[in-house]
Amino acid sequence: MEKNKTKKNKVLMAGNEAMAEAAIRAGCGFYAGYPITPQNELIAYMAKKMKPRNRVFVQAESELAAINMVFGASAAGVRAMTSSSSPGISLKQEGISYLAGASLPAVIINVMRGGPGLGSIESSQSDYFQATRGGGHGDYFTLTLAPWSVDEAARLVMLAFDLADYYRNPTLILADAIIGQMMEPVELILRKEFKKKIPKKNWALTGAKGRSPNIIRSFFLKEGLLETYNEYLRKKWNNIRKNEQRFSTYKTDKNKYLIVAYGSQARIVREAVDILRKENIKVGLFRPISLWPYPEKGLKRLAKGVKKVVVVEQSLGQMVEDVKLALPGKEVVFLGKAGGGIPQAKEIINLIKRNR
Repeated sequence: MEKNKTKKNKVLMAGNEAMAEAAIRAGCGFYAGYPITPQNELIAYMAKKMKPRNRVFVQAESELAAINMVFGASAAGVRAMTSSSSPGISLKQEGISYLAGASLPAVIINVMRGGPGLGSIESSQSDYFQATRGGGHGDYFTLTLAPWSVDEAARLVMLAFDLADYYRNPTLILADAIIGQMMEPVELILRKEFKKKIPKKNWALTGAKGRSPNIIRSFFLKEGLLETYNEYLRKKWNNIRKNEQRFSTYKTDKNKYLIVAYGSQARIVREAVDILRKENIKVGLFRPISLWPYPEKGLKRLAKGVKKVVVVEQSLGQMVEDVKLALPGKEVVFLGKAGGGIPQAKEIINLIKRNR
């Protein structure tokens, strides 16, 4: 991650509140949401803080209403965001598909809980497929970023707004209940300049005085027109895949074993790595930050010469498929728990020792 040179101002915040504050500092001008645990602190923070900063906050009547309000605000050129937890994000999928189909930027935060169905309010990582495979109807992708700390969650929210605007595409923050609820010191930063120049929103519906009307749509009835538009989208996806793969590593020098984990689970893996290396077992951590596009280039490079790769997830095994796709022929071992279960450092250590 790029070093930030702004003045430090660390405060103790919960993940949900830190993401909300980061969104406001990133220029979020419109927020619409509907309460659901475990992200309620986020919507409560926005309700309290948006109006004093002359921003618009709406508690919508449903998740469907919220995502469609975000569509309208984005179409008008406003930086717009919504947030929810797993079942609520499922309800928003049609709207997210419309955002992608209309090439509209928006930020969507998912603080994951257990499923399927209503599940529980415990932490989970079982929305990986939904986030990285589009989730709604049609051929599309959402940029997806996964924080492993409260401070990083705030920074990634800021980045998400810039990525959304630059690529004109919905961008998802895939956190989990642990990240959303835990409290850590956060460096509250002002929005810094994005490394890419964000184009002006000449496409926005801001009134047609002095210019031809803009049209924002995802509906193409003329024969062949939708196919042509999808080819345009394909080029955008390929450009994102090429330029937006992000990851972090921990003690990955001369390893025999590599553990892959993201979000809160990577913190548990880091503990296991420290213990194993004290026992002279050469193991390191590869942590994807972008889940889509998946950082396959970095993973392939680090996995060279590695005897085995272990994937740790708080699910029944979803990211493990992307790891296997990135490393054909490499032995991949999986450790995961779903429904609120959390893989423990001791279990990770024992798994590595059994597979030596």
